[in-house]
Amino acid sequence: FDVSADTLVSALKAAGVPRLLVTGGAASLERAPGVRVIDTPDFPAEWKDIALGGIAFLDALRTETEIDWTYFSPAALLFEGPRLGSYRTGTDQLLTDANGESRISFADYAIAMVDELEQHRHSRARFTAAY
Repeated sequence: FDVSADTLVSALKAAGVPRLLVTGGAASLERAPGVRVIDTPDFPAEWKDIALGGIAFLDALRTETEIDWTYFSPAALLFEGPRLGSYRTGTDQLLTDANGESRISFADYAIAMVDELEQHRHSRARFTAAY
């Protein structure tokens, strides 16, 4: 199911919905200054098309001024695991741990989304979360 940002934003405006929290992927995050995860040689070719769709969606949202949007780019690796209850947040850079891994459990991923809904820290911006 593919919905463009323009289609979704138009529907939100027509319905009078003032806020959007959407999740994408880590591909658009910077691995190094000016180098996105998708641009690195180890990015899986089979994920590129869907990742480019998410990047286009984020780029379109960045031009939106009426809807209060937030785009969540979680860690590169999501895994089934316990809720630790703590994670780090950032904006445009891929967060990695001491081992160079970018990861977060599905449980803490969900909490990061709920925390953003409740605390509204990233108005018209993207954020990321990882251990």
